This record gives sequence, C-alpha cells and structure tokens, in this order.
Amino acid sequence: MPEETVAGEQTLEERVKEVLERIRPYLQRDGGDLEFIELTEDNIVRVKLQGACAGCPMSQLTLSRGVEAALKEEIPEIDSVENVRD
Repeated sequence: MPEETVAGEQTLEERVKEVLERIRPYLQRDGGDLEFIELTEDNIVRVKLQGACAGCPMSQLTLSRGVEAALKEEIPEIDSVENVRD
C-alpha cells in the first residue's frame, strides 16, 4: 500500500533510502556495500549486504550497531533492520 505524502514531504521509504545512501560510503571504504530491498508494513527495513560485508563475520554487528542504529537515530519509526540472504 503506497504511503500518502503531503506535497514536499518524503515517504518513510524515501527517508530510509536517503539515510542508507549516507551510510554506504562507510561500507564501501572497507570493500562492502548494501542494497535496499524493502520496507515492510511493520517498519522493518530489509537490506542485502554485498561485497566484503556479505561474508564478513562482523556483518551482524555492522548491521545492528551501524546501519540499524543510524536509521533508528534519524527515523525512530523503524523497528529493525534485517539482512536478506540469497
């Protein structure tokens, strides 16, 4: 179901994507990346870790303390962030 917006306001999904775009350079610096997959109706952000992040033993820590923390700080409505695996 598409989100309704008032002219000039961003949807929740647009806000999430904007924050993720600001996080990506930090992951890319270490050979990793992430791809936005979806924002669920219950405000769970699903991403796919890529590159060095995909196989890194610290990827869950990066996801929870890095990506999720940054999203929740700027968008308190976000419940959690999940990594989607192939």
